[in-house]
Amino acid sequence: MTSDLDSLGRDSSWEGVRALVTGFGVSGFAAADTLTHLGAAVVAVDESEDESLQEKAKLLRILGADVRLGTGSTDLTAEGFDLVVTSPGWPPSNPVLMDAASRSIPVWGEVELAWRLRGDNPVPWLAVTGTNGKTTTVQMLAEILRADGLNAIAVGNVGTPVLEAVMNPEPFDVLAVELSSYQLHWSSSISAEASVVLNIAPDHLDWHGDLESYTADKARIYNNAQLACVYNVEDPTTERLVEEAEVVEGCRAIGFTLGLPAPGMVGLVDDVLADRAFVIGRISSAVELGTLNDLASPSGVPAAPHTVANALAAAALARAHGVAPRAVRDGLRTFVPDAHRVADLGEVNGVRYIDDSKATNPHAASASLRSFDHNVWIAGGLAKGAGFDELVEAAKDQLRAVVLIGTDREIIADALRRHAPDVPVVEVETGDTDLMDRVVEVAASLAHEGDTVLLAPGCASWDQFRNYSARGDAFASAVERLRDRS
Repeated sequence: MTSDLDSLGRDSSWEGVRALVTGFGVSGFAAADTLTHLGAAVVAVDESEDESLQEKAKLLRILGADVRLGTGSTDLTAEGFDLVVTSPGWPPSNPVLMDAASRSIPVWGEVELAWRLRGDNPVPWLAVTGTNGKTTTVQMLAEILRADGLNAIAVGNVGTPVLEAVMNPEPFDVLAVELSSYQLHWSSSISAEASVVLNIAPDHLDWHGDLESYTADKARIYNNAQLACVYNVEDPTTERLVEEAEVVEGCRAIGFTLGLPAPGMVGLVDDVLADRAFVIGRISSAVELGTLNDLASPSGVPAAPHTVANALAAAALARAHGVAPRAVRDGLRTFVPDAHRVADLGEVNGVRYIDDSKATNPHAASASLRSFDHNVWIAGGLAKGAGFDELVEAAKDQLRAVVLIGTDREIIADALRRHAPDVPVVEVETGDTDLMDRVVEVAASLAHEGDTVLLAPGCASWDQFRNYSARGDAFASAVERLRDRS
């Protein structure tokens, strides 16, 4: 049966295909549900057995799937299966996936399965990846597309599975697809209409093994691109990835920059977002796509440089699809960022508090630190194999003080001792009661009027919090309690 998989689509009968779905989270459930409906014999496994998974399992068992949850459920081999569909969190080193590879059994991600099930009139994909800024960019892109009257949705790593959108009975006009390095690792045949790698910095090295492997997986998003490969002029690695990509003939390389755009780029002319890539006469002229004011927060706080860069990348993808300049402006004006992304919590005693809990790696934290002049930086958690020397060296003149939390705080402390020895550092122990209240109290005592207390941990949150949202919520609540006491 394995040799026939390439011929199967959404209108085929998958009867006789034996599929193993590893991981039963959001994407795993979507894969198992879809394959079951197509007629495949599905076995889905997950070590977790929480209540939400049990409810999903009950539904799929009624439909005929074999769902195995709980400790030991993944202790099996791939023998007897024709296909493995794996969830993004499962690394290639997982024994089940290694066993599948040793038996030459195809291993796909949910995104790869979605691509293969697009049907005879496929909806175009505009694809976004990068170390940081993916979700913001893909959500900006979806707003721009909708402002042009298109039925568009942000999918993928942003939350809604791509497979769910692809199989929707009412087809979309275009999909704005966020792809993580994990998802790209298990994808091989995607051919996006236009795609972008926003930036490359060390992240998830514990999963990929090294920076080279991580970068190679990010680069997959450019393979077979049809109309445009968008790259970051300020990040030469992304341009190299475009140069090395195998693309459809006629596909263009489009740069985005915070500087003046050359022909074939989008960028800034004073406070104007300008397009010199998708206009007639781009050698000597440009078209306005919006202004920096369109990106300012409701309270008037200017957009951080990395937010402007994300907007330019989204604009380039939308313009590649044929969106009108006015729609770029209108979409950016209506865009509201998700919580915990450089969220302004207001001032307390003349000190501004910023929640960027989503900054879960050093590259993201560095971008946040550059956005403010004088920072009391709250950092720490799980470093995921990353180092902090480059960040501290670049940001040391903007650091008033540092408050460290979490399992890997000593990694950051070491970098501070080497590169910023005069910056005061306070470590708040993991076992402290009311951790964030203590953190905010210490940060407030170190801040001067006009400073910013910035939660940009540069690390994952799982050692102390359920996720980065819970960490950000705890910080925001602690700031509110500080305000009440002041």
